[in-house]
Amino acid sequence: MPNLSHPASYRALALQIATHSVSGMSMDDARASMRNAVSRIAVQVGGSKQWIGPDLRLVVLPEYALTGFPLGEPIPAWRDKAALEPGGPEYEALAAIARDQDVYLAGNAYESDEHFPDLYFQTSFVIDSAGETVLRCRRLYSMYSPTPFDVWDRYLDVYGPDALLPVARTPIGNLAAISSEEILYPELARSLALRGAEVLCHPTSESSSPLLTPKAIARRARAVENLAYVVSANSGGLIGTPIPADSTSGGSELIDFEGRVLAQAGPGESLVAAAELDLGALRRHRRRPGMGNLLARAKPALWATEYARHEGERPNELDGKVPDRAWFKERQVETIARLRAAGVIA
Repeated sequence: MPNLSHPASYRALALQIATHSVSGMSMDDARASMRNAVSRIAVQVGGSKQWIGPDLRLVVLPEYALTGFPLGEPIPAWRDKAALEPGGPEYEALAAIARDQDVYLAGNAYESDEHFPDLYFQTSFVIDSAGETVLRCRRLYSMYSPTPFDVWDRYLDVYGPDALLPVARTPIGNLAAISSEEILYPELARSLALRGAEVLCHPTSESSSPLLTPKAIARRARAVENLAYVVSANSGGLIGTPIPADSTSGGSELIDFEGRVLAQAGPGESLVAAAELDLGALRRHRRRPGMGNLLARAKPALWATEYARHEGERPNELDGKVPDRAWFKERQVETIARLRAAGVIA
C-alpha cells in the first residue's frame, strides 16, 4: 500500500459542480441555499473519492461555489447575505467534509473580516485532511469586489506582507491558490512559485468554449513558466441568474509542469478532471539545469526596477469608504486616463 500521509504522487480532482446563485434572495433563503450547497459538495466529494480511489488527496472546488456572484447588490447587502465568517458554520461544515473523506479541500468564497467590517473580500482557502484551514488567500485582482490593495496600508498593518501571497507546505506538496481571472497575471503566479508553490489551485467560474479561451491559455503559460501543476475547477453550470446556465460549464482541467493537459471535463457536473500529480517528477524537473528551467532563470531584481517606474491602479483607494458598484468602473476609467497620459495607452 502507498504511504498516503506523505505521498510522492497522488490524485487530484477539479470537481466541477453546479453553482446556485443567492443573488436576489433574502438573507434567510441565501443562508439556506449555502447550507444546501455544502450538502451537495459533501455528497459529490464522497462519491468522487469512492469512484477515483483512496489516493485522491486534493479536491478543488469552483469559484464562489456556495453563492455565485452578486448581481447588483450593494457591498453591505452582499457582505451580510453571502460572505462567510472565518471559522463560521460554513467553514466548519467544509472542514468536516475534508476530515470525513481524508482529502485536502480547496475552494473559494466571499468572506467577511472583523478588521474591515464595512467590506468583504473574495477568499481562496485550503482545508487539510484534519479539518484545519492551512491557507487563506484574499484575491488581489478583482474588477468589482474590494481587495486588500484597496485598503493596502491598513491590511499590511493587520496581517503583514506574508499573508498576501501564502503558500501552504503540506505532505501533498506546497499549495497556493489563484482565483479565477488572477491566472491572467503572470507576476502573481511567479511570486507564488518564488515562495515555493508547486501546485496552483485555481477555483474559477468562467465562460467555457471548445476553443482555447484567454484563461485556458494562461493556465498553460503559468504552468510552464513556473514548473507547477495547475488544478483548475470551473462551475458545472450557473443556476438562478438571467445568464444562460451553461455559459459557465465545463473545461475544468489539470495541467502539468510542462503545460500538458492531464485531464479535462466536458460540460455539466463532473469528476472527469482528475489525474495523478507526481511531486517527485516536478521536483526533479526544477532541479535540472537547462533552458527549460524557467523558474531558475527568472530575474526578479530586473523586473522589480522596471515595475517601480510605472503606475496602474493605486493602493488605499477604498480606505475609509464603502463604494457603490459604479465606483469600480469609474476607478478603471481614471486608471486608463493615467495610462494614456503616461503614453502606455495610445
